[in-house]
Amino acid sequence: MDASVIVVGAGPAGLMLAGELRLAGTDVMLLERLPRRTGESRGIGFTPRTREVFYQRGLLSRFGELETSGQGHFGGIPLDFAVLGGGDLAARSVPQSATEAVLETWVRELGVDVRRDHEFVGLTDDGDGVDVQVRGPAGESVLRTRYLIGCDGGRSAVRKAAGFDFPGTEATTELFLADIRGVELEPRMVADRVTDGMVMVGRLGDGIHRVIVGERGAPPRRRNGPPPFAEVADTWKRLTGIDISTAEPVWVSAFGDATRQATEYRRGRVLLAGDSAHIHLPAGGQGMNTGIQDSVNLGWKLAAVLRGTAPPALLDTYHSERHEVGRRLLANTRAQSLLLLGGEEVQPLRETLAELARYDQAARHLAAKAAGLDIRYDVGGGTHPLLGLRLPRVDLHHRGRPTSTAELLRPGRGVLLDLDDSTALRNRAEPWRDRVDLVTAEAREAATPAGPLDGAYAVLLRPDGHVAWIAPGSHHDLPMALERWFGPGR
Repeated sequence: MDASVIVVGAGPAGLMLAGELRLAGTDVMLLERLPRRTGESRGIGFTPRTREVFYQRGLLSRFGELETSGQGHFGGIPLDFAVLGGGDLAARSVPQSATEAVLETWVRELGVDVRRDHEFVGLTDDGDGVDVQVRGPAGESVLRTRYLIGCDGGRSAVRKAAGFDFPGTEATTELFLADIRGVELEPRMVADRVTDGMVMVGRLGDGIHRVIVGERGAPPRRRNGPPPFAEVADTWKRLTGIDISTAEPVWVSAFGDATRQATEYRRGRVLLAGDSAHIHLPAGGQGMNTGIQDSVNLGWKLAAVLRGTAPPALLDTYHSERHEVGRRLLANTRAQSLLLLGGEEVQPLRETLAELARYDQAARHLAAKAAGLDIRYDVGGGTHPLLGLRLPRVDLHHRGRPTSTAELLRPGRGVLLDLDDSTALRNRAEPWRDRVDLVTAEAREAATPAGPLDGAYAVLLRPDGHVAWIAPGSHHDLPMALERWFGPGR
């Protein structure tokens, strides 16, 4: 084997997956057809959930001082993340290029074999492994791996070569994105629906503004390259009355509202993550964030299968969990597309939804969806409201010093949190100590009745931070939960 896992595509999803696998001790090769990062940035921030994931892996501090915001939107309807409680904030004005730079530095430090200027050409999955055809600076070669992961974007060559079905709807509208300098524009960070379309403006720093503009009814065009900036400026002026034609374009791109999802995320020894598995209108910046979270879900599972501590069936939960997340993502972005780009016939729906969003319960529902905090996995029956959800950060005392649940997840292992100093509990978990950290601690907010772990004496966290078992509140016992997610004990 040239590597236990080969990941194709060094975007955020591919880099995050390579890091997660390497963190778990798996040898990984990362192939990228581009010789260097382009500096182009479709995403300009990350959601509260991705910010939380980066903190759990010790990556958040690498971004420096972040501009954060509690504001979001759903199809142009303003949302306030404050309704969720817990101080969950989105990171703003972080170019995707910066996110990729942070992640690439991280994976190289972990020892990932990053091979740029290596283009995926084809594959053969023989059931025992995958032969991967690659074109690099020295010509074509064949690499052997146990698993191949396609993280190579919406036009994924891996997805096509492996024969995945990718049904959905074609784009009906073309939108433009341009990073420009030399003009001063007022920020419009919440999508602003104007008479005949939608506009947004964000400040990226260094005098650069990002503009996004979509004209209702503008059909997608077949293009061999980026659109001319004059076309973007003309559309901007028609919709806003503002002339930006004198600006200097740094980067210009066109995109559409096509919506597609692979019918399966795994075929034999080939898997998909990120845009390779799902494409949609990038409403609310959810695409990059969902791809990163695909990778955090998959990495620890695949590593456990490769180590032999968990059965291959654990990989089936990657599809069952993340395909449903993708399906809901496509549903909400299609709804947002209708709200943003629909005509006057959609106005009654906008007004009704805006009215509903003023009620706390509806506002929390939409805000959690936009923030990426509403995902609940099936981890077995129980009564505790946290089961299957990600655990919000809880501050703890462990061995006489302060820590937190987020910091305990930093090594990318499972965590069994013993809040009752129970020898019997730790003895039951002892056979899994090689892959689950057993931590006796005290919740520092124990005096606050509303603390998320109030009343609980133990909680089992998966490496992705989701609650797999909690007591009291789970219908099955601890060894059953440990075996389900971490394989048989030793």
